[in-house]
Amino acid sequence: MSDTLSHECGVALVRLLRPLSHYQEKYGTPLWGFTKLFLLMEKQHNRGQDGAGVACVKLDVLAGEPFMFRERNVKANPLDRIFKDLLGEYNDKVDSGEIHPDFPDTVKRNFDFGGELFLGHLRYGTSGGYNLSACHPYFRRSPWATRNLALCGNFNLTNTAELNKSLIDMGQHPVFATDTQAILEKIGFFLDEEHEDIYRFLRTRNLAGEELSRRISEDLDLVRVLTRASQNWDGGYVLCGLVGNGDSFVARDPSGIRPCHWFQNDEVVAFASERAPLMTVFDLAAGEVREVQPGHAVVIKRRGSVVEQPFTKTLPKAPCSFERIYFSRGNDVDIYRERQALGAGLAKQVLKAIDGDWADTVFAFIPNTAEVAYLGLMSALRGLRREEVKGAILKAAREGTLSEALLDELILRNWPRGEKVVSKDIKIRTFIEQESMRNELVSHVYDITYGSLRPGVDSLVCVDDSIVRGTTLRRSILRILARLDPKKIVIVSTAPQIRYPDCYGIDMSEIGKFVAFEAVVDLLKESGRQELLGDVYRACRREVEAKGTVNHVRRLYEPFSPEEISARISKLVRPPKIEWRGEIELIFQTIENLHTAVPNHTGDWYFTGHYPTPGGFRVVNQAYVNYFEKNEGRSY
Repeated sequence: MSDTLSHECGVALVRLLRPLSHYQEKYGTPLWGFTKLFLLMEKQHNRGQDGAGVACVKLDVLAGEPFMFRERNVKANPLDRIFKDLLGEYNDKVDSGEIHPDFPDTVKRNFDFGGELFLGHLRYGTSGGYNLSACHPYFRRSPWATRNLALCGNFNLTNTAELNKSLIDMGQHPVFATDTQAILEKIGFFLDEEHEDIYRFLRTRNLAGEELSRRISEDLDLVRVLTRASQNWDGGYVLCGLVGNGDSFVARDPSGIRPCHWFQNDEVVAFASERAPLMTVFDLAAGEVREVQPGHAVVIKRRGSVVEQPFTKTLPKAPCSFERIYFSRGNDVDIYRERQALGAGLAKQVLKAIDGDWADTVFAFIPNTAEVAYLGLMSALRGLRREEVKGAILKAAREGTLSEALLDELILRNWPRGEKVVSKDIKIRTFIEQESMRNELVSHVYDITYGSLRPGVDSLVCVDDSIVRGTTLRRSILRILARLDPKKIVIVSTAPQIRYPDCYGIDMSEIGKFVAFEAVVDLLKESGRQELLGDVYRACRREVEAKGTVNHVRRLYEPFSPEEISARISKLVRPPKIEWRGEIELIFQTIENLHTAVPNHTGDWYFTGHYPTPGGFRVVNQAYVNYFEKNEGRSY
């Protein structure tokens, strides 16, 4: 994705099922679980670089000793800083004699993260700012182990204000910060109630002291807690929680919007946002890793039992297709094939755009995450070219005109040609607030390979993952590509046109910033249909007030074909005051090809406007109201 877009988050959870001595004896280190947490997070660093946090729970800790720990960091390279600091602390204690690595009891007693239960989070900030207080995991503390809670997640809720109001109605005084805080307090409230219900019942049995605490821990039902807490949640989420007694849970939203995978053997239970990290870190086959089912929670009790149970009514599945197009890393076997298919599905559109001119076209990709789709496109183009060559050879053979020169012309000089035209130099940190200076910095993020095209002769086709705002194309990429003086530039998006806001974890909630929306408004005004803008505004306001589930913004797109909108986008992204006079054309994936290439991830609301939850419809209508009234900011 050439546009800068914060998105998603990454989660990891590791629960050891054996004593630390087992891992010391088998793997040579009592920090085996701690190391696995770091590796799972490192393999998902693409999912969040605005902050990182880890938490640990130790089992069977003596009364009076701490049992729950947390570290967070929001500085540059936060994950590296956290683990470097913690390992530094560990090594210092080894050097001082407090810890002896061959004696796991000394590790557990003297090292904060010498425990059995680990939680990790990688954050991209879509709300709550970028300071430490907005960094997961969140903590809720109590002198009762069963009322301590550490929580992190990959999610956005559309109705945080409503949840905060429900907390006020319960008598709480919530701090209006983030949806994470609202969920933490909601779960915490019902965790407290669960604890109190069990406590009162056991006190009637005259239990006290350690036996009372043990029985509360055993009887604690986290599925029931989640069921009661999630009654009014609307959004996409994966939540990971650690309870101080050693229980833990991972819960997924009822539409399966946000991803989560897990596996279990006799040594460990582990979770991650993506499948491939689990396969790599634990040396697993794809079939050994499962998805957490939508609307289900996997609960691991302190004694090590594992159950997966529904905690809320499931909805029609709508896993986020953007995960497959861009967000998740492409080394998962299924994602790799799907991205190849996304590229291949564009072949006929691309061939039409270059007017079948194989000899004078160069194919490339930008950014690096588009490489797999580019390979799929090239494979499909070669297949189309093979069919053309085959037909030409058979015709020449019938007519008696087949010759070596003809074969050279057909095969050698007219074969799809790929070049490394664009490369990402470094990620320049755009910390300067002045817009003109920021734009100047961004314009130097990409470099071109001079001499990779024949000036004025070759057309250039560049594959991109998706085009959201078009600003990077307009301000940077097209300007630098024009320096090569191609006859024509074709930008190919493996995603369809992004027309509607997301409200489930991706930072694209302001509809006025989408280049597809900008294009359709331009077309409406040009064609004299601008009154539709006001009609839709009034309809959106009514729908928001009525809490309805009709997406009125779709009406703005109905008068125009996808091709007409793409053509207008091509005009809008052309850099102003550019001397190069060649043609620019943008090609977008079709919805049909998207669903063919990515059949199991049907969440496509940002392309089609079909939202999986009621809150999504409220968000899209409110986003348009905000645009029309010139109010900036998120619509949820």
